[in-house]
Amino acid sequence: MKARKAVALAAGLVIALAACKEEKPNTIGTIIDNNRVNVADTTIYGKCTENLGMNSMEIVTDTKDTLQFIIVSDPDSVRTETVKGGKGVGDRMAVVGYKNQDGEWVITSAINLTTLLGKWTALDKNFEIQEGGIVVSNFQEPKPYTEWKISNGRLVLSSDTFDIYELGADSLLLENDKGIYAYKRLK
Repeated sequence: MKARKAVALAAGLVIALAACKEEKPNTIGTIIDNNRVNVADTTIYGKCTENLGMNSMEIVTDTKDTLQFIIVSDPDSVRTETVKGGKGVGDRMAVVGYKNQDGEWVITSAINLTTLLGKWTALDKNFEIQEGGIVVSNFQEPKPYTEWKISNGRLVLSSDTFDIYELGADSLLLENDKGIYAYKRLK
């Protein structure tokens, strides 16, 4: 009797394991930098209005919606600012955020695209980030940048994807799994 129960239990276990066969998730998109999947961009694009505060920002989106955002700093983060590049009236912004339980928009990260545009230089790279996703580089470099975009709060330069560690009037620090890259603005 015990043997029959053991066989029945083993057979049930085999059937259960076969039914729970691990399936790979169905991912839509293409593989980009460091095996990350290129997923839909959730970034909200727009321009800052006059309603700017120390911990808030209002933008008129590209679809003409007016959204008010709360800026919450993460005290555990080593990042310097939630809003990279500052904020000013009329500045073009790329914002990633969510609605909290009170229905308020909260910024996860924001990039001032107006501040990002311009000529940047380092010892081994020189490039200019221009409107419309264009990058002008020194084409004698081994891997010159030719295009840019923001995707989910990250800067994509050609096939390289970076977190913007810091963005200021004259400095740009980009970070990926290979390290931090420092650039200064050329005037």
